[in-house]
Amino acid sequence: MADQSSSAGAADHITISYAGFARPWAAWLSHQLEQLGHHTTMLRWDPQADTALAEELSGLLTAEGRLLMVLDDWYFRLGPKTQEEWTAALREVVSPHADRFAAVSVATQSLPATASLLRPADLRDLDATEANRRVLNRLGIAVTGPAVNEDAPGAPRFPNDPPEIWNIPRRNNRFTGRDDALEELYGKLAGSGGHSGPPLETRLALYGISGVGKSQIAAEYAHRFGNDYDVVWWISATNRGAAREQLAELASRLGLPVGQEIGDRIRAVHEALRTGRPYRRWLLIFDSADDMEQIEDLVPDGRGHVLITTLTRDWSGSGSAQEIEILPFTRIESVAYARRRAPRLTSRDADDLSDAVQDLPLLLAQTAAWLDANPMPPREYIELIRRGEPSLVGIRISTDYPMAFQTSWAITLNTLRERSPAAVELLKLFAFFAPDAIPVPKLAKARRGDLPEHLADLAAEPISWNTALRRLTESTAVRLDYQVSSGQDPAVETAQMHRLYHRFLRSDMTEEERDALSAAACRVLVSADPQNPFDTREWDRYAELIPHLEPAGALDSADPSVQGLVVNCVEYLRVRGEYRMGLRLCEQFMFRWKTRLAPTQRTMLVLTHQHANMLRRLGRYREAEAVGSAIVDELESERAERTGDGGNGRVEADADLLRAKDGLAGTLMTLGAYQRACDLFEEVAAHYTDMLGPEAPRTVASRNNLAIALGLLGRYPEALSLLREVVTIRERELRARHHLTLGTGTGYARMLRLTGEYRDALSRQELNARLHRQVMGLHTPQTLRAEHNLALCMRRMGDTAQAGALMADVVERSKRVLGVRHPDTFMMQADHATFLREHGDLGRARELAEEVAERYRTLVGEKHPYALGTLANAGLVRSEFGEHAQALALATQALEGMTAAVGAGHPWTLGCALNAAAARNRADDEEGAVELGRDTMQRAAEVLGDTHPLTLSAKTALADDLRALRRARDASKLEQEAVQQLTDTLGAEHPHTVSARRRRRPYWDFEPQPV
Repeated sequence: MADQSSSAGAADHITISYAGFARPWAAWLSHQLEQLGHHTTMLRWDPQADTALAEELSGLLTAEGRLLMVLDDWYFRLGPKTQEEWTAALREVVSPHADRFAAVSVATQSLPATASLLRPADLRDLDATEANRRVLNRLGIAVTGPAVNEDAPGAPRFPNDPPEIWNIPRRNNRFTGRDDALEELYGKLAGSGGHSGPPLETRLALYGISGVGKSQIAAEYAHRFGNDYDVVWWISATNRGAAREQLAELASRLGLPVGQEIGDRIRAVHEALRTGRPYRRWLLIFDSADDMEQIEDLVPDGRGHVLITTLTRDWSGSGSAQEIEILPFTRIESVAYARRRAPRLTSRDADDLSDAVQDLPLLLAQTAAWLDANPMPPREYIELIRRGEPSLVGIRISTDYPMAFQTSWAITLNTLRERSPAAVELLKLFAFFAPDAIPVPKLAKARRGDLPEHLADLAAEPISWNTALRRLTESTAVRLDYQVSSGQDPAVETAQMHRLYHRFLRSDMTEEERDALSAAACRVLVSADPQNPFDTREWDRYAELIPHLEPAGALDSADPSVQGLVVNCVEYLRVRGEYRMGLRLCEQFMFRWKTRLAPTQRTMLVLTHQHANMLRRLGRYREAEAVGSAIVDELESERAERTGDGGNGRVEADADLLRAKDGLAGTLMTLGAYQRACDLFEEVAAHYTDMLGPEAPRTVASRNNLAIALGLLGRYPEALSLLREVVTIRERELRARHHLTLGTGTGYARMLRLTGEYRDALSRQELNARLHRQVMGLHTPQTLRAEHNLALCMRRMGDTAQAGALMADVVERSKRVLGVRHPDTFMMQADHATFLREHGDLGRARELAEEVAERYRTLVGEKHPYALGTLANAGLVRSEFGEHAQALALATQALEGMTAAVGAGHPWTLGCALNAAAARNRADDEEGAVELGRDTMQRAAEVLGDTHPLTLSAKTALADDLRALRRARDASKLEQEAVQQLTDTLGAEHPHTVSARRRRRPYWDFEPQPV
């Protein structure tokens, strides 16, 4: 096939012949020549096995212009063709046409002696300038103009200069064929004609059965076309936790200024890739991403490219990526591969072997490797596979695997057992670790008692250990990755095994053998547990352990030390903010043990608490409540039985019960059950005060939670007082820059704003937000909440320009950081909608207000205060469009619902009443407006005080309604009082005061509070 690219005014045409592996060189040479005014054609060299080499070589002469051959290690091996064939063909074809042939060498191995006929210019280990000079000299091209600009947009990178950031498995030097699939990938991602057109796709999913070569194609694409990118990054996506770690690692390689929090690093990576800063051209490969739900949110947006390998069609079915189905080898590819892997095979042998394994690349690699290493006649071996009788070689095989696989693998294992029994035992132990990253160093350094005796002996002898590892690589089932080391003998860092072999090994063992090896794997993991999931310095170690828990059988182990490891891993995931992964791990363990362990057994108790915690943090509130209530009931019942009081007397609080009640109270707040939550928090805080003292960390944390619940109940003065105490203690004990102090500081400033202390609230929140940015970065959830509160404080003080810009920015960051369906994102969008209604795009405000109201209704139900409050906001924007009947209906619904939800005296209910009175006025029900308005003013004064902004808004609104009834004297008196009080409390130029003087009808915006 040919890639055409040309430029006007070319002096000569040059056809560049290259093997697929050398495409980066061909692309670079083409660019260099075209910049000098020459037409070029890139022609991939792919001789057929059944065509004479001289005929294939003569075919090059039909190409236009001169021929520039890019000779690498593969050029003379394709076909495959022998040295004798090359010698004869070069003499026959090249010698008579020496003026048309030229060559360059980029080979890392010695070229055949006959290549001297081509007089190749050696380009190895050169810089771009010298390589360009040698190429032009070999072609006899004199350069008189300026040098080619290597850094021009779209220019291919010089192949000796790799991408700035590179993390791809080493190249498979036996990779064969697949050129059509690779070119299809390139065509879709790079666009028609390379850089001449826009990309057709940016997300592609390689779908196919296990063993068909998806990962190999993805890796070869990265090697072959990697020079088109600045960043090429491989992510093993079998396990969500490991995938997140690998994606987060890219942050440091990109030079992004972020801390160690994995979520922060991932968010920073997503933002950098989305914006194309610092690198615009990037390729990410998610390998083995079979569980789309666990990986989908890790895939970045932007103009870069993403390749996904998967066994399922979920990615294409959801529209997340376009699918390219990967089929087995063509027969031509199979034969070519088999003959290169086992040179003693004839064409007929290779064809028969390919037919026996149905052209499946993994099986072909396995069988050809065995034939290359063993003297059995090919016909005899192929017949064994076709007959499908693995028992002939003494192996017990599961019937769940294709017969060709069963037999070929049985023969391989039998041969390996004869040559190195220790290697077989080590291979079996490997099957109890994650196949993508088998931790060889942990096994080599394991305590003697952790391994079976024969493997402990093997690990104690480095030479025997390394010999066994080498034997495993010869079976092709295992690939070793070595540490980057300055020593002469770099150590093995990880081993990788194809998942098909991994599953097969486990299924082929007896139950006794599986149990023994599972226990050994678990012991190795327990010994590697740092025992401190709160220590950020140990997080990398926990991230390495988690992918191995399930294959090792840790989730099924009754060993307390193994269960302790699971608990520590879950705690690490919670502390690090990995809620989805933590939830999945909790559910996997609990599913296995719920019928075997009592709910109050220590491990079950801890994981149940974590289960509810993860559910709540993911917005699954009802499920979290059910889990939390059940465990509180169990613990209270158990405590009552132990104390013998039947549950009627005061039960001495214990740590488990207090923690369970604290977690349940947090869930109840999310559900709008504020009084129940407050009662529980009060109880927990009182017990902690008795047990630990008023300033102990647990006591202070519980009092902080109690303050939040008081605020949600509308008891603002009490909440403000308690938050002031908590922030004072935390500033003294933890210092001002501690994340807990900063979080409480945001809550304190928020409560100052809600009590009408706008100036103090803004002053405190400006400092608080600045410290958040310095300490925690821009993209943490806590910083987003701090900056969101800062925007609200700015708005209340009349700085609408800065408030609007910051609010819009925070909303966008929250959507990227937390996701569009996260409750915090809803909260920020709700406030942005009310801002847009007053100061921005009315149409967008309506769209966003109604969208948020519907999302809250779906999340928490139509009777929840947040659903009702955002419904009230939607009614306000309807009124702006002149839809007064609809606005009145929504305002009335919100008022009635809020009264039922939180009571008639709650500030939220009073706000809904203020809006409902305005809606009655606009619907010509002035009497109804006055009645509701007078009641609202009186209640607000009782609950919030005479000078609170909401009370003064109610007074101003009542004056407006009285004027409508021509009661001018009463209206004037109220208006003058309100304006004077606003001037005294907020200032003469505050927006509220100015609006009152100008007789602008006041309104109330519902602001969802973070919980």
